Amino acid sequence: MLSTILNLFGRSPFAPLQSHMDKVSQCIHQLPELFQALQAKDYETVERVAEKISELEHEADVTKNDIRNHLPKSLFLPIDRSSLLEVLTIQDSMADRAEDVAVLLTLKHIEILDIFKDDFYNFLNKNIEAFDSSCLIIKEMHELLESSFGGVEAIKVRSMVDMVAYQEHEVDILQRKLLKSLYQTEDNIPYSTFDLWQKIFSALSSISNLAEKLAYRVRMMLELK
Repeated sequence: MLSTILNLFGRSPFAPLQSHMDKVSQCIHQLPELFQALQAKDYETVERVAEKISELEHEADVTKNDIRNHLPKSLFLPIDRSSLLEVLTIQDSMADRAEDVAVLLTLKHIEILDIFKDDFYNFLNKNIEAFDSSCLIIKEMHELLESSFGGVEAIKVRSMVDMVAYQEHEVDILQRKLLKSLYQTEDNIPYSTFDLWQKIFSALSSISNLAEKLAYRVRMMLELK
């Protein structure tokens, strides 16, 4: 793993971030299958997919720690070393939130309630869209380096950052709608189910919140250039 990480740094100082983001993406993209199993009330598959998400989150953690431990101190970086590590931490937190969702779904056999089913899938998909948009920004980092963090490429990335922010805003609107629907059922479901759904909504929305935070951190790098 050490030689792999060093080879990545040799290609580009952003290549390790992109490699780690690929691990995080694998983790996030298990979520639709997790909720499809829940919709089908296939709780055995819920457990299996949740375990897979935990394994992928661990792989992301290992990659993160290898990058942190082997980031060459003598390496010339076009951005501040602490900024690179901060981006890495934000990326890793998204995998953590996916694992949080997976763990929550294994605590109790619950169902996706009809009153918010359609809105919930829009909410889930919009969180993943925001995440995917943040992934595209990380993939653009090498091109930003090639353009010395300026020109058309910087304009393009700023536009991508704005897109993530808008998608996160859409998530906020959907989350409020979901919570209103959930509160309408408050008297008809056990409190433990009510509380669990609140936590699921919160953990999922954290993914788009972190995607926005990541996007803004990249924009800050641009502004400091």
